Amino acid sequence: MFRSFLLVYLHLHLVECVPPPHSPCRRCCDHLPPPEDAAPLRQARPALPEVHTYINMTILKGDKGDRGERGTPGKTGIEGPPGQQGTRGPKGDKGHVGAPGDACKSQHSAFSVGRRKSLHSVDNFQALIFDTIFVNTPEHFDMFAGKYRCHIAGIYYFNVNIHTWNFKETYLHIMQNDKEKAIIYAQPSDRSIMQSQSVMLPLQEGDEVWVRLYKRERENAIYSDDVDMYITFNGYLINPGME
Repeated sequence: MFRSFLLVYLHLHLVECVPPPHSPCRRCCDHLPPPEDAAPLRQARPALPEVHTYINMTILKGDKGDRGERGTPGKTGIEGPPGQQGTRGPKGDKGHVGAPGDACKSQHSAFSVGRRKSLHSVDNFQALIFDTIFVNTPEHFDMFAGKYRCHIAGIYYFNVNIHTWNFKETYLHIMQNDKEKAIIYAQPSDRSIMQSQSVMLPLQEGDEVWVRLYKRERENAIYSDDVDMYITFNGYLINPGME
């Protein structure tokens, strides 16, 4: 069918390009030789037009076919060099508070003790011994020696409260091992008053903190009784790890 259509198409185009046939008329002088000046005229006669076959392929184009199946993916190429570091992004939002840790693993140490008996100076220095426990967890304060023994290195807070004795000097020190760190002092007076002293100390494991009453060369004393608590010694761990 396609071949027949092509032949018809070529025939129509070839017919249009064929020149008309010569006229059958003849002149009475056609048997005579042509004149001398006629030769150049024949030579100058234009040639017949050439016939070029043209086929319009657009009318022969078929419908678009269906899309073929996707081919298999190719092999992974060689990894390229790392790119330049990008700009720093904006700061993120604050995270949520985490769950509380195990209480058994948290580091803590605290004590609060008191004394109900008065104390006078003697020939030697003497440690202030306490007879009442308010807090002692986890039992780092030695009640027999009157000293706090450090088991967790860190920063600690200590506080001492005493009551002066009428007409007697009050002279004590907060001690770290064998060194004075802070003094508690009041001059003799006809009135007894409450005195207080606080200090923060960095401790290493094994250090001892205690309160020392000065020896007799300076007559001094602190007052207390069995009814009210006048003398207290307190301390607790603030920041473990010596950060």
